[in-house]
Amino acid sequence: MEDDDGVNGDRNANLRYRNTGDPKLDKAVHQWLTWDKNQWTRAQVNSLVAAGRLDDLRSRLCSRMSFGTAGLRAPMGAGFNRINDLTVIQSTQGLYSYLCRCCADVVGRGVVVGFDTRGQTESGCSSERLAKLTAAVMLSRDVPVHLFSSFVPTPYVPYAVKKLGAAAGVMITASHNPKEDNGYKVYWCNGAQITSPHDKEILRCIEEQLEPWSASCWEEELADRCSLRSDPLPQVNGCYMDELTSLCYHRHLNASCPLKFVHSSFHGVGHVFVQQAFQAFGLAPPIPVPEQKDPDPSFSSVRCPNPEEGESVLELSLLLAEREDARIVLATDPDADRLAVAEKSDGWKVFTGNELAALLGWWMFFNWKETHPDPADTQKVFMLATTVSSKILQAFARMEGFHFEETLPGFKWIGNRIHELSKTGNRVVFAFEESIGFMCGSLVPEKDGVSAAAIVAEMAVYLHNKNLSLTQQLHNIYQTYGYHVSKTSYVVCKDPPTIHKIFSRIRNFDGNGSYPKTCGSVRVVNVRDVTTGYDSSRPDFRSVLPVSRSGHMITFMLQNGVVATLRTSGTEPKIKYYTEFCASPGKSEVSRLEEELQKITDALLDEFLEPERNNLIRRPV
Repeated sequence: MEDDDGVNGDRNANLRYRNTGDPKLDKAVHQWLTWDKNQWTRAQVNSLVAAGRLDDLRSRLCSRMSFGTAGLRAPMGAGFNRINDLTVIQSTQGLYSYLCRCCADVVGRGVVVGFDTRGQTESGCSSERLAKLTAAVMLSRDVPVHLFSSFVPTPYVPYAVKKLGAAAGVMITASHNPKEDNGYKVYWCNGAQITSPHDKEILRCIEEQLEPWSASCWEEELADRCSLRSDPLPQVNGCYMDELTSLCYHRHLNASCPLKFVHSSFHGVGHVFVQQAFQAFGLAPPIPVPEQKDPDPSFSSVRCPNPEEGESVLELSLLLAEREDARIVLATDPDADRLAVAEKSDGWKVFTGNELAALLGWWMFFNWKETHPDPADTQKVFMLATTVSSKILQAFARMEGFHFEETLPGFKWIGNRIHELSKTGNRVVFAFEESIGFMCGSLVPEKDGVSAAAIVAEMAVYLHNKNLSLTQQLHNIYQTYGYHVSKTSYVVCKDPPTIHKIFSRIRNFDGNGSYPKTCGSVRVVNVRDVTTGYDSSRPDFRSVLPVSRSGHMITFMLQNGVVATLRTSGTEPKIKYYTEFCASPGKSEVSRLEEELQKITDALLDEFLEPERNNLIRRPV
């Protein structure tokens, strides 16, 4: 008799399984073992069948992944709702079919495919392998594939899509998620992440043809021998670094500045690219954190590979900075699309995403004005931010005369709005989301930690030459445009029905269809619920932002000027909450603003989410 991962093992497992009396699960197991050619994931399913773990099998096999705010993202392993060889092949077949409907010249334009450094040997689901299988599916249909020969930052894929005129792009990454996860991120021909209806239509195409087309779809080696495969890395990297210099405004200061920088790439892709970006700006190279410089799919030196978590995960960076007498720490997340920054003054100041956006927004417009003195040029300038981010750019726009717009959370909305604005000759010089995602200039319609790292460094050099720190300049900005004090955090809830119950209670707080009238002791003036399309501030009660039914998001405008938002994450089992107190320009008692904001934040959490009653896990401090 053969082992469980052999043919007889599969047949016997199915025979044992059919006696359970669950036809739906029976069919799903049979389909998996018929279609999957990966020995590791086949063995996982056989093991679960043999052990009679029916709930685990149902979880893995009786539902599919759906596109969230960042494409597909899930744990690696066997199952239709996991990231693995089969689901990536299915996803790529669906993408190909949809592209054939929408793009007249898919075969002429080709598709870009990139990958990060993630890997999981137990299931063979490394990012590089999954990228090669993505390429194999496209190549099997004679579609040229621009497959990067090595790992790259996520923004390189949309940059390559635009530079090469490709029909679409795929990045295999789970960004800052835990090591067990991976993902499949899709970019449209405009370089922006896909939004509706593309996401829904791709899913429909996936479901129409779940069976792999041919054996060649499983040939990882096809990408190595097929003449339709090209490596865009040398061209794309060269062009990116050349174009990045257009955002360098003070090269004459950069080389001679005594400031030292430390950089952590969090075991991901960022080290070599940030080094090159500094070189493109004429800056001395940042000092790498040795334990985190090289790729490590286990993220062995951090409890989570997310630099947004603050000082606790930046510990090695801060210790190195102390030893090297470096004043600024830069940290890119594993796929280098986000950037964290810390500065030493009395202690270490770790900037929030909103604070960094205030600095970068000021810097980008300051340099825009220096190079475009004609006030008429400002009429075509835009800055964008997601609606859960700080309103500081709105304050800039009011005083400086450029345009500001909000989008739904997620850079896919920003990227697509940039594309629309560019059609009418407008230019977006800066955009951000509060989760340390920044887009400086028009290099790529995506958040980009590589360019942001070099730009922050040059800004710090310029300010140092003026005897100012980043922290001091942040306060100068707030003095001019008004203090914007914000808080962002989350609670963890791994039970979807509980999340739905919480938001249903909020929508029926004082009876059917009635939202909360107060938060703490402060009156709620307006409510906007983009999940239902409701906005009490509008004459027709309809939200200007698009309706988004993929998750929950409700914003409360309070009488004291605080804006508070609750939303579910598109990629993680979290309910996020955001609060901000926006003061008028001039001197303000920051401590009073922070105290009042803390009271509102506590009330929002305790009254609306009820963490203890709903068994929610608060974010560790």
